[in-house]
Amino acid sequence: MSTIRPAADLEADPRVKAVFDDIRATRKSDFINNMWLYLAFDPALLESTWQEVKAVMATPSTLDPLVKEMLYIAVSVTNGCSYCVHSHTAAAKTKGMSPAQHAELLAIISLAGKTNQLATALQLPVDATFDADRN
Repeated sequence: MSTIRPAADLEADPRVKAVFDDIRATRKSDFINNMWLYLAFDPALLESTWQEVKAVMATPSTLDPLVKEMLYIAVSVTNGCSYCVHSHTAAAKTKGMSPAQHAELLAIISLAGKTNQLATALQLPVDATFDADRN
């Protein structure tokens, strides 16, 4: 259940149409997912969010596209964003994530959650060797 409804004819706004056209071209697909459809209520927010997503997720960099998607899944799980878990799991699968890789990713996410909670509960001091300011 969303908090807003997208407008009936979103692409009547030239700013929205331009972003949607860029999404289609970048992703080589006519599909515009709900994230973009719903963000279009605010063309400035739509533009800025898409530019950032495009720069980080769709521009070649030192990280492999599959690694980027798997990182996005891990953060989305941690933040409790069901929408992003679903969309980035689907994207990771299209980029080649195997069932074994997905299972290993989930094991790492759950282990990190557990050990993060233990370290937080124990209020562990950071080891000097891990502190970049001391090295």
